Amino acid sequence: MWRALAFLALLALAAFGAVWIADRPGTVTIVWNGYEVATSLAIALVGVLIAALVIGFIWAVVRGVISLPGSVVRGSRERRRAKGFTALSRGMVAVGSGDPLAARRHAGDAERLLGAEPLALLLKAQAAQISGDREAAEQAFQRMVNDPETRVLGLRGLFVEARRREDETAARAYATEAARLAPSVTWANEAVLEAQCADGDWAGALETVERRSSLGLIEKTSARRQRAVLLTASAQTREAGEPEIATERALKAVKLAPDLVPAAAIAGRLLARTGELRKAAKIVEAAWKANPHPDLAKVYLNLRTGDSVRDRLARAETLAKLSTWHPEARLALAQTAYEAREFGQAREALQPLLNDRPTVRACLMMARIEEAEHGAGSGRAREWLGRAAHAPRDPLWIADGIASETWAPISPVSGRLDAFEWKAPTELLAGPAKGDGTGEGKDAVRGDDVTGDLDDRGESRPAAPPAAAVPAPSATAGAPAAPKAEPARADAAKPAGPKPEIAAPLAAGTPNPVVLPLPRSPDDPGAGPEEAEAKARRFG
Repeated sequence: MWRALAFLALLALAAFGAVWIADRPGTVTIVWNGYEVATSLAIALVGVLIAALVIGFIWAVVRGVISLPGSVVRGSRERRRAKGFTALSRGMVAVGSGDPLAARRHAGDAERLLGAEPLALLLKAQAAQISGDREAAEQAFQRMVNDPETRVLGLRGLFVEARRREDETAARAYATEAARLAPSVTWANEAVLEAQCADGDWAGALETVERRSSLGLIEKTSARRQRAVLLTASAQTREAGEPEIATERALKAVKLAPDLVPAAAIAGRLLARTGELRKAAKIVEAAWKANPHPDLAKVYLNLRTGDSVRDRLARAETLAKLSTWHPEARLALAQTAYEAREFGQAREALQPLLNDRPTVRACLMMARIEEAEHGAGSGRAREWLGRAAHAPRDPLWIADGIASETWAPISPVSGRLDAFEWKAPTELLAGPAKGDGTGEGKDAVRGDDVTGDLDDRGESRPAAPPAAAVPAPSATAGAPAAPKAEPARADAAKPAGPKPEIAAPLAAGTPNPVVLPLPRSPDDPGAGPEEAEAKARRFG
């Protein structure tokens, strides 16, 4: 539309000029070399226009002849570059489809045609990686590091290769350099944070989290949570030797994350030592309302040294009311009632937990009550110990398939910060036995005899700590004193008989550990409740 209007405007302007010249006739006289040429103005203008066109055509021809070699070279270069990018594109497709031969061939073509093009070097490195040629991959990444434009990308590749050969020192150096060159690079910041946490450099880790938050690499809520976890870790390491600094950092952590159980427990213990009982109770109560936990119950019940069992029982009742009679509150109340010799109140507190698959702690607590009321070796005590051998596990701190009785700021497998969650371990049930396919009869496999291992999936992961059996938690309200972390594997001995099938693994990517039912309690009629309980704990 606009082009048509512009054409009409120019046409009208030309017509107006022609009319103006026709209305004002004149003569143009040219005298040159003794000749005189006289013509009208209109013819002179037409002649000038024709002469301009002829001169322009001659200049174009001359210019084309002069620039012909350069045009030929540029055309050849463009065709070569087009072929190079075609090879680059095909090489990327080959890498994505897992064809190492085609990837290496196209990578060679791209490097030959494009030279030191960053994408060509990247394709060469990736082709070497999927071919298993680690040395060639590192050489390609090193060439990228030498170029300022691709230095960070090359450091990323060298970091990955160092991790694959388990050279943590080199990997840390590459990540630190990348974070220095490009502070907003996410992978470098995460690797630096992971290395600082692994070294216990909580102050450096806090600075890293602050920098990531200021750059917008993580959300504000996540940054607050990570700062709280790091402050808690620092307070945990200084609790014994530097209680003042530990108290300060624990209180900061509680302010950032009031529901963080370890922070509240440490702050409550340290404040109780200095006599600030009201402040300690307030912090523990706030955390208890959000997350009822045995560690919080233990701290709350022992705030004042020298209290009687009746005072502790009153505090346990307060916890139960605060959490609307959460199972953890009932277990804490039952424990304190048992210590106060109020067996009826202990039974009443535990009764709702016994109706539907009581856990190990509930069963062991009932066994203690029966033993205290009816004497050692009573039938009811042995019955509860036997039920404890098959009962579901109580919640534990779990991270990346590792179950631990105590909290830790990072995962022992992946090094991830704030990885531990308080939850019940996953159980596996047995499938039908080989044979009749019905799962019944003498060859049927019982659920408590099944073993399985979901960690062996052929995936590459860092080495986990050595396996250690997790003992069945006691019925006390507090958490066990000795910290243990163990891969959640099922290595319990199997009874004699037909070999059971291995239970099918869970869905891929499930991080929960596999915890199998406890072995059966001993059938020896002469074994007392103490021995049976000890064996049940050892087998658990």
